[in-house]
Amino acid sequence: MSTPGYPAEAFPLQGVRHDGLPAQPAGSAIQYTTVNITNDPPNDHIIWSLCCFVYSNPFCLGLAALIYSIKARDRKVAGDLEGFRSYGSTARCLNIVSSVLAVIMIVILIITAILGSVLGR
Repeated sequence: MSTPGYPAEAFPLQGVRHDGLPAQPAGSAIQYTTVNITNDPPNDHIIWSLCCFVYSNPFCLGLAALIYSIKARDRKVAGDLEGFRSYGSTARCLNIVSSVLAVIMIVILIITAILGSVLGR
């Protein structure tokens, strides 16, 4: 598809760079580089484990999560990526359970305090 005033032969778009030189020398091979990027980088959840250990430690789940996070970090340093993911996912599960139990205990404490002040009159 060419415009009426300019023929298509006047505008070579392939094989020539902007400075007029050929795009690649004759006989050269094109090399490609492939980069693999993972969608979800593994995590050891050490900060979350420390918060669960210090602030909400029901049934010592925060301590267990902290231990698994430290083990995950050790596996990362050792180069064992599969062990790192395994310990990291266990730490994440323990942190979730610990956080949910802590929230439930706080809600029960607030409800108990409100009911105690209302019914205590």
